[in-house]
Amino acid sequence: MTIKEILVPDIGDFSEVELIEILVAPGDTIAVDDPLITLESDKASMEVPASDAGIVKELKVTIGDKLSEGSLILLLEVEEGAAAAEPKAAEPTSVTPPAPATAIAPVNAVAVTSSAAPVTEPATNLRDVSFERTHASPAVRRIAREKGIDLNTLQGTGRKGRITREDLSNAGQRVLKAFVESTKGGQPAGSSTAAPTTSGIPAIPEQDFSKFGEIEFQPLSKIKRLTGINLSRAWLNVPHVTHHDETDISEVEAFRKSLKTETEKQGVRVTLLSFFMKACAAALKSYPTFNSSLDGSGENLILKKYINIGIAVDTPNGLVVPVIRDVDKKSIFELSAELMEMSVKARDKKLKPADMQGATFTISSLGGIGGTAFTPIVNAPEVAILGLTRSQMKPVWNGSEFIPRLMQPMSLSYDHRVIDGAQAAHFVRTLGILMNDVRRLLL
Repeated sequence: MTIKEILVPDIGDFSEVELIEILVAPGDTIAVDDPLITLESDKASMEVPASDAGIVKELKVTIGDKLSEGSLILLLEVEEGAAAAEPKAAEPTSVTPPAPATAIAPVNAVAVTSSAAPVTEPATNLRDVSFERTHASPAVRRIAREKGIDLNTLQGTGRKGRITREDLSNAGQRVLKAFVESTKGGQPAGSSTAAPTTSGIPAIPEQDFSKFGEIEFQPLSKIKRLTGINLSRAWLNVPHVTHHDETDISEVEAFRKSLKTETEKQGVRVTLLSFFMKACAAALKSYPTFNSSLDGSGENLILKKYINIGIAVDTPNGLVVPVIRDVDKKSIFELSAELMEMSVKARDKKLKPADMQGATFTISSLGGIGGTAFTPIVNAPEVAILGLTRSQMKPVWNGSEFIPRLMQPMSLSYDHRVIDGAQAAHFVRTLGILMNDVRRLLL
């Protein structure tokens, strides 16, 4: 038997990532790919798998440590001559993409004392919350950390006393009830106005909604909370303007449907979004300002010579934005296949941090749901985002008569510090011309 050092594998561009959970203990027998620890960055939580099988001899990390690629995790006793598996990159279990949070102070940040509630005051330092003596899944532990609930104070209702999501929800409702009872007139006792936030914007006062009827306490997922923070930052820092227009996509839709036999052979599903990506890539080349970012001083533009387009994907846990790279260099079939792959990874929580980095422009499509227009928030430090809603048949005057045409609404939000209204109108008009006749993409 030999002792081997187990290190943090490649975790993308992240460094100094906080260790939030240790999943093994000295003496445990582990197999290849068994999860060892959980790391949490501002974009994702990721489990680090074991690269070798053996017996854990000694842990070299503690909760709260900041780890990077190559950091020592533990010492593992392995059989001599045993072939080590190729270390796998840590995979995120939850992800976050761009985006507005309310200024409401979270309920679980308020100190609550209630003899009827078996929940202790939420911890002010989440590193102090102990989970070692409890039985709960990693997902339940993560929610408990986010809400500041000490699992050791709960009695699990699951099999063999395992703590479930319902147990956490019930604990959260008890915290909310205790908080409500400690308030008067919809505000914390002794407070007449809400304290201002760090941005100088007054917070919305807390209210006792239970006096109007039955309520339920439901924690936001981490993706939604972080998305809210990112969008709030973008909304407060970027002067947004949205330009609305529509284009005739009758011909491109007919062409897309004509590809059905060929797409079935290739095992891909071609959607209008693939054509919009190609059209956006062409328009970005014609108007490079839309493919730029402001530098830190706000006085210079950083023009990017590559075109990577982020696609907003709605998942059960919130919005994520995987990035399709080098869109201008890929065919419609290649883009369609990559879109399918990224969408599946997003919904299965298999996106890696690198899959969500490097976008130069973003498309948010609600076409499969409905709507006629909306105002997407710019995914800063990008300077523009295109919103698409459902296309519909409309009567269009061709000079002599009205004819039915399939019209596609487009909503372009942009950073007015970089782009003016005329530029935005030209960009959207160019996009419309390209989608009206996709043969122009060959020119």
